[in-house]
Amino acid sequence: MSHKNIWYLAGPFHQYQEDVKALAKENGLRIVDANATGNRDDEAEDVPEVTLRHVDPAPVLLIAGYDGVDGTELQELIAKMNAERDGIVLLIEAAEGLSELEHPGAGELPIRLFDALKAIHEGVVAIEGERDSLAGEVELLRAEVERLKVAAEAVDNAEKIAGLKAQLDAANVTYRANASVESLEKAVADLQQA
Repeated sequence: MSHKNIWYLAGPFHQYQEDVKALAKENGLRIVDANATGNRDDEAEDVPEVTLRHVDPAPVLLIAGYDGVDGTELQELIAKMNAERDGIVLLIEAAEGLSELEHPGAGELPIRLFDALKAIHEGVVAIEGERDSLAGEVELLRAEVERLKVAAEAVDNAEKIAGLKAQLDAANVTYRANASVESLEKAVADLQQA
């Protein structure tokens, strides 16, 4: 004897106010779309009550020939517009980063939009390359500035040392030949206090 645990429920399941998947799980049932099969094998007898959401019906466009207008041509035009819309939607998704940018294949507007997006993408790639190149140059320039600062400091110290030694020589004060800037400054300060 088989266990009857299939809940045949007409889809789509989001049309119901209740969470039908949660209800099925709570009741040990497996949902099968009643619209997809005519078979009712193992249909459960005790299934939860569900209510449809109130949704305003979508307008339906009926196309028929009227006053010299060919309904077939209108249907073809609508199909073409739908295809263009689908192409544009794919391009928008690519622009949002949701998919890769690919040529839409057909439709004047999607192809124009693709060409514009491709040009923008190529421009951004070129700008990124230039930015990376400039960032490398900036790093080289920073290193050069640091090197020049060190060299300038050495020159400044040499001039300062020479000036301090000249003052001590004029006062006939002896000092070590390799004396530091600090010791020379102290000797000059002592000389001025005396």
